Amino acid sequence: MNILKPKPNPQQQLRDWQRRLRQECRNIERHIRDIQREEKSVQKAIREAAKRNDMVSAKALAKEIVRSRKTVTRLYENKAQLNSISMHLGESVAIARTVGHLSKSVDVMKLVNNLMKAPEVATTMQEFNKEMTKAGVIEEIVNDAVDSALDSEDMEEEIEEEVDKVLTAIAGETAAELPEAIRKEIIKQPAQTSENGQEEEAIPEGVDDEEELEEIRARLAKVRS
Repeated sequence: MNILKPKPNPQQQLRDWQRRLRQECRNIERHIRDIQREEKSVQKAIREAAKRNDMVSAKALAKEIVRSRKTVTRLYENKAQLNSISMHLGESVAIARTVGHLSKSVDVMKLVNNLMKAPEVATTMQEFNKEMTKAGVIEEIVNDAVDSALDSEDMEEEIEEEVDKVLTAIAGETAAELPEAIRKEIIKQPAQTSENGQEEEAIPEGVDDEEELEEIRARLAKVRS
């Protein structure tokens, strides 16, 4: 004889959702700390590159920092939306005490829909989507698209615009002391062309080999993912 698990009441369901939302917020906070900790080592590498007038390496690393900071901004936005969901759920339970069941919330549905597009929390929010739909809090959301804004051309242009600002802020006077014409020439150094006619990324001077730069990029990419 199968024993059916009793259906949780609205208050129990809310506590479970809010507990998981808080855990997701803590995961985001940990993710942000990891990115910011890694950024400190990259800042040091940028200053060292600027001291040896290696602006190609400095620019490449500054670009990774810009990407990381944009990721951090997005993570803070995700956290704020998770907190908003928790707040709206609390309001829904207050209403449920009167009507006896959880009612649909347009605000929660919009927030869940937005977060389902965020790579960092997409999987978790798909689970919430199913559970909240079953509980009658939201209507089912069918949205498999994950936000890839960081890879768009517009985002790339924004990143390029921020690179010089990051270089100036981190390298300070070291980068500023370079003659403007030379600095621009080094920064805008064209890609090298291989024998088969395909473009290859220029290997920065001052770096023992390309692996050093790629290792730093890989570490930042890892903590951003």
